[in-house]
Amino acid sequence: MAQSPRYLQIKHYLSEKIQSRTWPPGFRIPTEIELSEQFSVSRMTANKAIRDLVKDGFLERTPRLGTFVCQKKAESPLMEIRNIAAEVKNRGHDYATKVISQIMVEANDDIALQLGVRHGTNVYFTQIVHFENDAPIQLEERWVNPDFVPDYIEQDFTRQTPNEYLVQTCPLSDIEHTVEAILPTKRISDLLRMASSSPCLLLNRRTWSDKNLISTALLYHPGDKYKLSSRSKV
Repeated sequence: MAQSPRYLQIKHYLSEKIQSRTWPPGFRIPTEIELSEQFSVSRMTANKAIRDLVKDGFLERTPRLGTFVCQKKAESPLMEIRNIAAEVKNRGHDYATKVISQIMVEANDDIALQLGVRHGTNVYFTQIVHFENDAPIQLEERWVNPDFVPDYIEQDFTRQTPNEYLVQTCPLSDIEHTVEAILPTKRISDLLRMASSSPCLLLNRRTWSDKNLISTALLYHPGDKYKLSSRSKV
């Protein structure tokens, strides 16, 4: 059997080091000259292997500093609602959560409009940070109508996510999404451990069950660590 092209051998070598986390995110990989000497190939051959992995999102080049292993972005489907804990675990990573707030509040004008209740109505509010490998990837702020989910506020959200509980309690019938890029406030940037000048991906989501508007949520993500995807048939 013929051997694979030399650049593919180098690409496989680099990929294995990245996938096994022998080279973790932020690691500076060997230079083109070092790789060409290691594999007895031209610098152009080593360059092609690196360029392929840059294109695939595994490596990034920084002028005058070198080529580094990327932090792969977490990805969620835009038109589906999935349990973020299950997503993280399915990627083979560690999931953790921190509950910041879990209280009853009076709905202001914006929340009353989003949740379809009168201004001043008592609603449940939770604020939770979700982590992947100890790095925060989502700040979830959720308001829930207690008329439809009276026991929501009593749940232990360190054991199950709000999404998981709501899907079990109120089977989903409709979803509404809007997505925008914003600059985070200091509170948000602190909770997500990101620079205030870095972009933040905000997903505004409302969910219904059997024509009842159950919850409205603001889901903040560090723009450099997260992306949303959508697929449809035409």
